[in-house]
Amino acid sequence: MSEQTEPYRIDPAGGCPHALNARLREHAPVAQVVLPGGVPGAVVLGHEELKEFLGHPDVAKDARHFTALQEGAIAPDWPLRVFAQAQGMHTADREDHRRLRSLVGNAFTARQVERLRPRIEELTAGFLDDLDRAAAEAPDGVADLRTHLALPLPMSVICELLGVDPEYRERLHELSYKVIIATDITPAETMAAAKELVEVIATIAAARRAHPGDDLTSALIAAREADGDRLSESELVGTMRLMLVAGHETTLNLISNAVRALCTHRDQLALVLEGKAGWNDVVDETLRWDGPVSWFPFRYPTRDLALGGTVVPRGTPVLAGYTAAGRDARAHGDDAGRFDVTRAGAARHLSFGHGAHYCVGAPLARLEATIALERLFTRFPDLDLAVPEPELPHQRSFIGNSVETLPVRLTRP
Repeated sequence: MSEQTEPYRIDPAGGCPHALNARLREHAPVAQVVLPGGVPGAVVLGHEELKEFLGHPDVAKDARHFTALQEGAIAPDWPLRVFAQAQGMHTADREDHRRLRSLVGNAFTARQVERLRPRIEELTAGFLDDLDRAAAEAPDGVADLRTHLALPLPMSVICELLGVDPEYRERLHELSYKVIIATDITPAETMAAAKELVEVIATIAAARRAHPGDDLTSALIAAREADGDRLSESELVGTMRLMLVAGHETTLNLISNAVRALCTHRDQLALVLEGKAGWNDVVDETLRWDGPVSWFPFRYPTRDLALGGTVVPRGTPVLAGYTAAGRDARAHGDDAGRFDVTRAGAARHLSFGHGAHYCVGAPLARLEATIALERLFTRFPDLDLAVPEPELPHQRSFIGNSVETLPVRLTRP
């Protein structure tokens, strides 16, 4: 294993991460990088190293541990500042994290999520009707699966949970994409989108405060007003933003990536349709093989940390390399680059994280993706990509991992 000689300068335009992951992993399971804006950082690429890092007691999420930021060495318009300075359970540590997570955790338990199954099935049926109609009305019989199923399903579910009126949903997705996913836009665009996203969420919170309902936002507001020490106003908005963004962007990519994988591996699709593998297997193998999030910001070692033969200095902003860990042959075998729905141990993936910050919405994402895929391919077993997979436009991001559009034909020509 050769040593990395120069830090990898991250391309803000991103693209498909797998070739880059493999190249960097050849040198070491932890790589030095230069973040956009010239900020030194690191990315953890190996499965075992990432698992250790995510659960390490000397790794923090709070940006007060980000040395360069605290020393004033980061430009005010740094586009990734939004990840460091957001407030909510995703950037909180220990007691603060437990306090904030306890306010929303009960809504996302496996039992509570299972109660949503009938509504998710109902929504899925409606969106499949929309997809069918769009394809029938198109001269070439092609419809965009992201537009008609993969996006509206998780967006509708999370917005209904939070009590967000439909009028806000399209704009919320546009803004969240700019703030969280798109890493190739200008700093001014990022900052403007982040500002507007907070304003929209504050408007939604104000509406729920004036007219409380049986939704999670109203419950959070009630908790804040009953005991202001449990939830500040900025934490309320930050928690809502986290749930709105993470509650649909990642599942959108998960469904899209699973459809791409099955369409380009018809033998694997046949195994599932024949009952030789389950839709849960498809979801887990997709999360491992082509996860919805590639390199996610940020965690900070609170001391110099030895990891995978590399010492990561205290206060370094570190990216979690989920897509890289998913194809690490040391953890998943020499055929880690192969999509295989019968793979033993696929569920060992880290795409939902590990440790205290394990994704609180994992049960909901699994249920949405499983229902969407099962209903989609049961109704349209011949569904296929309308263009060759390599020609699909990849998201211009090193954070999100999927395609921008997913044109499909519901029947084969």
